[in-house]
Amino acid sequence: MGANVKTLTNKIYTHLKLNSLSKAVSTLFESTVPVNVSLYATLFKLCAASRAIIETRKVESHLLTFNPTPPVFLLNRAIEAYGKCKCLDDARELFDEMPQRDGGSWNALISAYAVNGFAHEALRVFLDMKRDGFSWNEVTFASVLGCCGLLLEVYFAMGIHGVIVKYGFLGNVIIASSIVDVYGKSGFLSDARRMFDAIDNPNEVSWNVIIRRHYDMGEEREALLLFFEMVKQNDVMPLSFTVSNALCACSRIGTFYEGIQIHAFSIKVNLADTLVVSGSLIDMYSKHGDLHSAHKVFNQPQAKDLINWTSIVTAYVTNGRTKEARKLFNEMPEKNIVSYNAMLAGYTHNYEWEDALEILHLISKTNICIDRVTVGLILTVCAGLLDVELGKQVHGFVYRHYFNSNLFVGNGLLNMYGKCGDLRSCRAWFYQMSHLRDTVSWNSILSSHARHKRSEDVMRVIRKMLEETQPSKHNLATILAACANIFALDPSKQIHGFLVRHSYDMDIVMKGALIDAYSKCRCLVYALTVFKVTASRDLILYNSMILGCCHNLRGNVAIDLFEMLKTEGLKPDNTTFQGVLLACICEGRVELGREYFNVMIKDYCVIPRLEHYESMIELYARHGYIGELENFVKQMPFDPTAPMLLRVLDACHEYRHERFGKWAADRLNELNPSTPFRFELMDHRRTA
Repeated sequence: MGANVKTLTNKIYTHLKLNSLSKAVSTLFESTVPVNVSLYATLFKLCAASRAIIETRKVESHLLTFNPTPPVFLLNRAIEAYGKCKCLDDARELFDEMPQRDGGSWNALISAYAVNGFAHEALRVFLDMKRDGFSWNEVTFASVLGCCGLLLEVYFAMGIHGVIVKYGFLGNVIIASSIVDVYGKSGFLSDARRMFDAIDNPNEVSWNVIIRRHYDMGEEREALLLFFEMVKQNDVMPLSFTVSNALCACSRIGTFYEGIQIHAFSIKVNLADTLVVSGSLIDMYSKHGDLHSAHKVFNQPQAKDLINWTSIVTAYVTNGRTKEARKLFNEMPEKNIVSYNAMLAGYTHNYEWEDALEILHLISKTNICIDRVTVGLILTVCAGLLDVELGKQVHGFVYRHYFNSNLFVGNGLLNMYGKCGDLRSCRAWFYQMSHLRDTVSWNSILSSHARHKRSEDVMRVIRKMLEETQPSKHNLATILAACANIFALDPSKQIHGFLVRHSYDMDIVMKGALIDAYSKCRCLVYALTVFKVTASRDLILYNSMILGCCHNLRGNVAIDLFEMLKTEGLKPDNTTFQGVLLACICEGRVELGREYFNVMIKDYCVIPRLEHYESMIELYARHGYIGELENFVKQMPFDPTAPMLLRVLDACHEYRHERFGKWAADRLNELNPSTPFRFELMDHRRTA
């Protein structure tokens, strides 16, 4: 019998050497007696590594059938295998049926729950273990601390931290690193840092944890300082993930020089061609606009997996180079929905709607299932094409495939209906998603009505919003724009008061919206007050205030603001000069207007636009400078438009300038021969 078992065991090991686990387990059943415990242990280990649930059950069955009292450690290995195979019911059933258990049995079950994301159940088993009289050990604490990090149960973790100190396990670098991880994930970075600093010899995992947690919590600069401190100490070889985290920190805060240093370091330690590092390098260089370097990283022999292919395509589309991106996209050996979404997002971002439709056609010819991002991008295409009928078809698809409960898709539908001008459908969908909507939803419905000059509807939506939620800054800016359109001064004041009472961040965008609303509502004093209390004023805010003064016939104030703008070192643009020319028209400052028009070209290199020429014609015509008007019109670098010539005719009638009036009439007749103009001074009017 012993010889047969030995022969059978050798046969099983032969199958295992040939990577034939299934045949090895089938051969096991040729034996009607227990085999060596080391063989059972080996089989359970291989079943766990291969996630082979059927083979695991067969090995357990053989063990229990031919050995009524199997060693506890073998049953522990079986529980571990079930955990790796994600069969927690089998693991729990075997655990409950064990006639005897040890600490390893409890640890195996805790680990099975922990690695499969059942953190609450793992913590319950952890507490039951102590109640059943078993002592916790380092393996137990490592698993449970991971569960605390998953659940962000920081106060439970603090209690475990105290027990670990009591048991004397704090010198274990794995345990200490797990504590750092829990504190960091929970946002207790100062506690995480103190725990990390208390580790005598932090290993590569310890460094990775503390750097990653600072990055996750928005402390990118501190993460970089820790990375360079690790490099300086030169005690451990960093993980590829650690280098990747440092590169991601550089990308997020734009520290390109440090990123280049980390790239050089990764080359030195032979990590630059790992997939995770090369992906982070591609992202960093693309965000800096250095596509040449990004492509060089991508061309490394081991860098071309599906993720990096998608990353390099994204890099090109993000920088507006959709043709090169499409060429790379077409060369991809395989594609998933993320790849298609990257290309589709590039086309929608650059308003290349026809190419976007082509990508949608390609997706429809594959067996790839689209996701919520794809649906959102399709809705953006519908909005860009103003194709509400296509959008309604997509809406039907959303219902059929159960995307209607997704907030991202819901907001995409709102945006599509709003931009296509179907406000009725926009409102209907908005009310249907009442249980979902967020500040983006409210801003979308407000913007849609404001965009189509439906300011009264905006005010109705506002009242509904205030009953349901507190509006965001962006919501209130949209509301102020609606108030400005319907000259609603009292609501503008109420919104201003609401902003102050609720301590909103009154940034420059919000103050610009207030200035615009007060100016259009003929309350210039309030607009100027908001402008004066703004500590840091940019050109856009100055332009809003200058145009507001012109709207309220306060040209001299606008001119003073223009001079103030220059003293603050700001460079005026087209809009600024349009404002000051309107101010000169309002105040009759003809010479000053001529001076501004000249310095616009000479000193500020601003090319005059049509509206600037129209303003100069209005300035000369309104104030009777007919000679200057004639010289200006005839020296323009383009032929005068019909509205310009009509304004000249009116001025020549008013100031009785026959020769120039006839010239303007002749030019008008050339532009519109079917309706001839003639110039007559007798009745002081032009006739057609």
